[in-house]
Amino acid sequence: MVAESVAHFKEALIVLGTAGVAIPLLKRIGINNILGFMLVGVLLGPQVLGQLAVYWPWLSTLAIANGTSIAALAELGVVFLLFLIGLELSPERLLTMKRLVFGLGGLQVLASVLLLTGAALLLGFTQQQALVIGMAVSLSSTAIVVQMFSSEKRLGSQAGRTSFAVLLFQDLAIIPMLILVGIMSQPAGGSLVTSIGLAFVQTAAAVALIVAVGRYALRPILKLVTMSESPELFMAAVLFIAIGTGAIATAAGLSMSLGAFIAGLMLAETEYRRAVEAIIEPFKGLLLGLFFLLVGLSLDMHGILADPWRILGVAAALVLIKAALIFGLARAFRVARHAAVETAFLLGPCGEFAFVIIGSATALGLVTGADMSSALLVVSITMFTLPLIGRATRPVVNSLRKNATATTLPPPAVPEGEEPKVIIAGFGRVGSLIASMLEEHGLSYLAIDQDVQAVSQHHKDGRNVFYGNAADPVFLAKCGLETAQSLAVTMDNPAKAEEIVRIARKENPKLKIIARARDERHAMKLYLAGVTEAVPETIESSLQLGEALLVETGVPMGLAIAAVHERRDGFRKLLGRPNRREAVSEARRKLRNRLPRNPSR
Repeated sequence: MVAESVAHFKEALIVLGTAGVAIPLLKRIGINNILGFMLVGVLLGPQVLGQLAVYWPWLSTLAIANGTSIAALAELGVVFLLFLIGLELSPERLLTMKRLVFGLGGLQVLASVLLLTGAALLLGFTQQQALVIGMAVSLSSTAIVVQMFSSEKRLGSQAGRTSFAVLLFQDLAIIPMLILVGIMSQPAGGSLVTSIGLAFVQTAAAVALIVAVGRYALRPILKLVTMSESPELFMAAVLFIAIGTGAIATAAGLSMSLGAFIAGLMLAETEYRRAVEAIIEPFKGLLLGLFFLLVGLSLDMHGILADPWRILGVAAALVLIKAALIFGLARAFRVARHAAVETAFLLGPCGEFAFVIIGSATALGLVTGADMSSALLVVSITMFTLPLIGRATRPVVNSLRKNATATTLPPPAVPEGEEPKVIIAGFGRVGSLIASMLEEHGLSYLAIDQDVQAVSQHHKDGRNVFYGNAADPVFLAKCGLETAQSLAVTMDNPAKAEEIVRIARKENPKLKIIARARDERHAMKLYLAGVTEAVPETIESSLQLGEALLVETGVPMGLAIAAVHERRDGFRKLLGRPNRREAVSEARRKLRNRLPRNPSR
């Protein structure tokens, strides 16, 4: 009985063990996460460990017989990835990319389908089989390519933006492709025009519903949940939004990931964007690992061994044909040579939606599994080799980048506000005043607060304020802590301020941290936590009061200001500001002297 109950959790334990043990070990020897999960999928699959279990039965406890039990969870990895991509964009920013999305992306899909369908006909497939194969292999892997750019923090590079634009159109193209598959599978007597019309009406209605819900319902829902001050409920609401919109899209015949992408777009302009990113990120990473594991499991080793040179030759030819086509189109759209080369070779391999199109055609009886076995094998091989292709082309790309001429178009600038110079933790009276001073001098900032009402109002006023917990390192990373120059901690909660300073200092040792201190004792604690400059309220108010008093009693303004500056410098020296090591020692000494003594000792 116990053994049976444990068997239910076997796949979950294998996945968690892979993510927690195997992947870190593989990373130590230079294998990235994507390739690591794929390799583990091959090794744990029925064709490697499953075959060895025939001779050593105890190995069956580690083998995964098939991927059906984890396929649904693996699909959620792609859903969350597209949801996060939607959060990184916005409808306005998406429109600025329309030339690459609809121009370059549209031409790539159309040209690839025509060219590859013709190639499939030459290989002996029927017209219907060739069209299904042409549509399937014209697509690239959004999950792998975007994850590669994201992990290297290069999604904002020209190659990253160009690749994403093409991938986005490919995701949009899945809808008419699946509609066309459904139409081809219908009996000849059916009305073609009626079928197409109904399909597009259904698609438009689903997209309109998701957009309407996103524009008018998501912000009030999240505001209601955040007012409960429960992180667990906020997490549940975010997961419900991501998966629920995907389910609506699926019910309308669209891809689940496209629905999630639209929901992310709707949330991109809200004050909850950063907090949502911080919550989804861990789920996305683990579930995407499941997806890559599934790709490894689907690799048919027997099919490769049966005719290796033919399968590998077709896979290599497919990648080269697509790469040459994408490179030519990218250069026609004035993409820099090095970015065009990188985009071409990363989009040359096939993608995860090839399985969706071929699976849909098979389920509708348009093709058979036997007809598509070699095509699926080629798709799996190209996806499996994608990380290796990316690594192999990197030296060529770097060389081309160094030798780029002055006429080469530079990568588009990162939109203002994406990488703030200053992060403000706490957007009350003090934080708002600091923000207005930064605005006057044209310095970008990002502010964080947990007052839902205030954040919503500031966001409506056009200020760059987001809801979230500034003491969460994942959330701070999403706010751009790594690239920020300064952090201003303005909240009046001493314990929370110290916690934020410690976390920020640990995450970014070079960051300049200016913190509001309640008094001298609190300032010393902040220096111990790693603050660059602590500003005690009691001292500053005393100095300002003293300055006003001196002026009113007849002391010239210049002398009064000089006296205040001298006193302020004296307090800074007392707190140890000029020398960090001395500051810590002085702060510890003063804390010991000020701590209440135990009379009984």
